[in-house]
Amino acid sequence: MEIGVYTFADIGSHPVSKEGISPRQRMLNLIEEIILADQLGLDIFAVGEHHRPDYLISAPAVVLGAAAVKTKNIKLSSAVTVLSSDDPVRVFQQFSEIDLLSGGRAEIMAGRGSFIESFPLFGYNLEDYDELFSEKLEMLLQLNKNEIFSWKGKHTQTVNKRGVYPRTYQKEIPIWIGVGGTPESVIRAAEYGLPMALAIIGGLPARFASYVQLYRDVYKQSAHAVDKMQLGINSHTYIADDAQQARDEFYPSYSDVMNRIGLERGWPPGSRQQFDESTNAHGALLVGSPQQVIDKIMYEHELFGHTRFLAQMSIGAMPHNNVLHSMELLGTKVAPTVKKHFSQTKS
Repeated sequence: MEIGVYTFADIGSHPVSKEGISPRQRMLNLIEEIILADQLGLDIFAVGEHHRPDYLISAPAVVLGAAAVKTKNIKLSSAVTVLSSDDPVRVFQQFSEIDLLSGGRAEIMAGRGSFIESFPLFGYNLEDYDELFSEKLEMLLQLNKNEIFSWKGKHTQTVNKRGVYPRTYQKEIPIWIGVGGTPESVIRAAEYGLPMALAIIGGLPARFASYVQLYRDVYKQSAHAVDKMQLGINSHTYIADDAQQARDEFYPSYSDVMNRIGLERGWPPGSRQQFDESTNAHGALLVGSPQQVIDKIMYEHELFGHTRFLAQMSIGAMPHNNVLHSMELLGTKVAPTVKKHFSQTKS
């Protein structure tokens, strides 16, 4: 199993200490996080695209390009690239350059976007939400495979036998589909035979087992090689030396972010009791001691059989040192134990 970290590089003031952070300092902190993940031997670091004041990264490729020359081994991915409101040719070119800079460590995680700010910003109609993603994904997949490229677009440009450069260091850039829990997205990933990254940020993980089964069924029906199937689980995660410390340190920032987004979307505010319940053995939050997080990854593997786990730790205005310590525990305690378990199981 691959184990790594993803972030939206949140910015803002801590709800308890009221300490804030400048975009410049947050960017420096982000690069430090990526370098540490590489030094710890984690498998992947991914950054998400947003166009809001509470998140730093609107252009993941720029950050990943900087990270490519600061790291040696770790895979570098978006999480996600909002492909619906971007140009697939430019996305491919940007990630090809990351791939060249990194010596073949670039990935794209493509998604439709959980927020809508990018659509009016780049002149797209929300009524075309599904069509845009479907067309642009197909375009991206084709130009990833073909140096000389032709394409007739409806929501995209028409291209007639043009070369798309630079080409990648790898044969092709791995393209994952980020899924938030809609059957249509699951089916699309499976039909194309693409790896799927499933975000589980609330409720009971067991409820998502049906989505994973749908993915496996459609993947197999579409005549893709089942032994090449890849499935990732992305979850809110925070690790401290003991469980109570982890919950107490993580809750203020987590609650602030979730309640703020909930207010926008009409969710009722969450309570500390609900948060604590979500950290139990069968809840969605991987918040606790190293052993508790190990146990939760193992439990979810029994549900899903996933091949990758990504942890989102820097939620809201989490203190930078806390995030670094949580990452250290992931890299030195959690990941080695999980990998050893699966290595022994496989042998």
